[in-house]
Amino acid sequence: MGFLNNVWKTLQGYGNEANDALADAQGIRIMEQEIRDAKDNQRKANESLTDVMAEQKNMARKVKDLQASVDEYGNAIAKLLEQGNEGLAMETAEKLAEIETDLDANQAVLEGYNSQVSELKAIVKESSKQIEALSREVSIVKSTEAAQKAQEATAAQFSGTNSSLRSASASMERIKAKQQKRKDKMQAARELAKETSGTELKDKLAQAGVIGSKNSAASILERYKK
Repeated sequence: MGFLNNVWKTLQGYGNEANDALADAQGIRIMEQEIRDAKDNQRKANESLTDVMAEQKNMARKVKDLQASVDEYGNAIAKLLEQGNEGLAMETAEKLAEIETDLDANQAVLEGYNSQVSELKAIVKESSKQIEALSREVSIVKSTEAAQKAQEATAAQFSGTNSSLRSASASMERIKAKQQKRKDKMQAARELAKETSGTELKDKLAQAGVIGSKNSAASILERYKK
């Protein structure tokens, strides 16, 4: 029973590791999907921001035109009063009152657009930072996971007495040993050949200066001196 319990615990361990690996892989996929969704939402937010900014620019032009009209009618009223034409000045003032009312209303709308644009820009900017941070984190996790799996695979190949890499390494060592042994044999054969032919002794005598070639430059020069 003890043996069966140990086997069952081992199988449970493998099962837990498999479940964890599956959950981790699923977690990465979920995070990547979340990033894709966030990017899609950010794209939509940028489109909305573009639309609001277009409305903002249009309203700003309208406010500018109304302000120009206010200034124009105000100058006209001043000139009419200088001329003593109060009737036309009153009529102009009534028109100016309408324009100022319209200006106030449009100015309030423009301020709303300005506030909305500022808020949307802040949201888009913050969202962009978060997406970049999440993308960077997922990239680091995936790169680390791939590197560690490569290390584990390499370690697994080198572990165990019957692994192919260990066998290949052993074969390389045997080949090197054979090559060195062959090299030693050839060196020994050359040394033996020198000893047998007397070449080695002649080389030693020549190095000692006891014997030498009669045709050497030194011997020829010595012969002419005599």
